[in-house]
Amino acid sequence: MDASSGVPPESETQTMRTALLLLGVQHRLLENADTRIPDAPAVLGNIRRVLEAARTAAAAGADTNAKPRIVHVRHAGAASDPEEAGALLLHDGQADEIVIDKQRNNAFAEPALDRLIRPDVEVVIVGVTSEYAVKSTAKAAIERGNTVILIRGAHGTYDHTELNNHSHVNRGAKIAANVERELDKAGAMVLDMEFVPNLFEGR
Repeated sequence: MDASSGVPPESETQTMRTALLLLGVQHRLLENADTRIPDAPAVLGNIRRVLEAARTAAAAGADTNAKPRIVHVRHAGAASDPEEAGALLLHDGQADEIVIDKQRNNAFAEPALDRLIRPDVEVVIVGVTSEYAVKSTAKAAIERGNTVILIRGAHGTYDHTELNNHSHVNRGAKIAANVERELDKAGAMVLDMEFVPNLFEGR
C-alpha cells in the first residue's frame, strides 16, 4: 500500500486503538554497510522483533478494533532528490499495513498520517534516526494527545563529530539514550525489549 491508496476510510480509523510507526526502516539507513548507522544490526534485529509481535497480534486478533495498525513511514526527502526519492524499505507492507512517505522529521506533518491516527490512539515508535525523526514524531504525538511508547534498543542514529568541541565524537548509542531521557520527561513511556512479546495483546 502506498500513501495515496493505503490509508483506510475514516470509518476504520475511528476504531483504531494502537498504531506501530516504523520510521525510516530503509536499506540506506539500516542495511547498506557504507551508509547504515553504527548499531544497525542490533537495532534492526529489535525492530524486526517489534514488527513481528505487532503482526502476530494483528493476525490473531478476533476483534478488528483491537488489532494494531502497522504504518511504515518512509523518509523520501525532497521530491527532486534522486537519492531519497522512492527510498527502499526493508519490509514490504503486508495486507492492511500502510506505507506513508514523509519529507520532514516529524511524520505527523504529513497530512496522511495526521488523518490516519487520531489523538486517542496509542502510538508505538521504532526506527531511525533517534534525535530527528523519532524525537520529533514522538513529541508531536504527545502534543496531539497520543499515548506514546518508545522501545529502547529499537531506534538508533549515527555518531556525531562535534567540530566545535575538539572533534569529540558523540556516539549514536549515547545520543539515543539522551533522546529516551528527553522523551520520558516529555511524557512518553520508554520500554525495554523484554516487554515486546506481549506489547500488542489486548490493547
